[in-house]
Amino acid sequence: MFESLPKRVSVYEVGPRDGLQNESGLVPTADKIAFVNALARCGLSRIEITSFVSPRWIPQLADGRELAESVIRPPGVHMSALVPNRKGLDVAIAAGMKEVAVFLSASETHNKRNVNKTIADTLRAFHDVVGPARDAGLRVRAYVSTVFGCPYEGDVDPNKVLALCHTLLATGVYEISLGDTIGVANPLQVESVLALLTSEIERDKLAVHFHDTQGTALANCTAALAAGISTVDSSVGGLGGCPYAPGASGNLATEDLVAMLHAMGIETGIDLDKLVECSRMAANFVGHELPSKYLKAHTGKQARARRQLEREREEA
Repeated sequence: MFESLPKRVSVYEVGPRDGLQNESGLVPTADKIAFVNALARCGLSRIEITSFVSPRWIPQLADGRELAESVIRPPGVHMSALVPNRKGLDVAIAAGMKEVAVFLSASETHNKRNVNKTIADTLRAFHDVVGPARDAGLRVRAYVSTVFGCPYEGDVDPNKVLALCHTLLATGVYEISLGDTIGVANPLQVESVLALLTSEIERDKLAVHFHDTQGTALANCTAALAAGISTVDSSVGGLGGCPYAPGASGNLATEDLVAMLHAMGIETGIDLDKLVECSRMAANFVGHELPSKYLKAHTGKQARARRQLEREREEA
């Protein structure tokens, strides 16, 4: 199973968008700017920084344009934003974005709850975004939610996901992120779904996005890696979930993912220590503990080292 693991994995950081959009409080724009800039210094080369949606729907990201216009964009770091429609795309272009993402669900009920449209209507609306974005020189990514299960409909037919992926690729998106929106996937299911998709779709056009609701995100990532997928979405500190999926708390923490990959000898280009500091920064400005397991372990290790140092000083 593990003979086919990739030598390098591209980590797609979604914390500034997918993470912060679920916070009950509003994070000051200055803190967001510092956060994104710090993430860019970690070695992360792909960061989704905000979403250009109506502030009525997601007030936490109402400052998207100011953020996009203020962050530092180092060479080699690609920043993206989620856009729901042509209006959002126009704002993204005006803000200097070079990549945007569109989104829909593999289940009708979740799609209606999420964007108030059927899947068919959502796909038609994409023609107002994907083509114009590409004409303006932007790359377009797509998210497909509820791939492994829906909070309203239960099981989702993988053949429906496959058909959606073909349709999305035909519109011109360069990559599709497959979302386990409520965190119900298991490694065998991941293996099965990806076997179907990769039988017809090139692996480098697929990414995975797992939630850690049941503590299985890393196991599911390993199954995806073994299936030849080399792009994984994650959120620093484990920030985020889905506001339209009851019980779907907690994205996979980026530092948990990176720590596992590095231990397996898989390259990411990311400085893990700097990444942990980004998680601490986020915990400070959101005002609560983050679920990242590596962050907890690292913090505990530092605390033990400080206590040991204090004892040595007292004994000296």
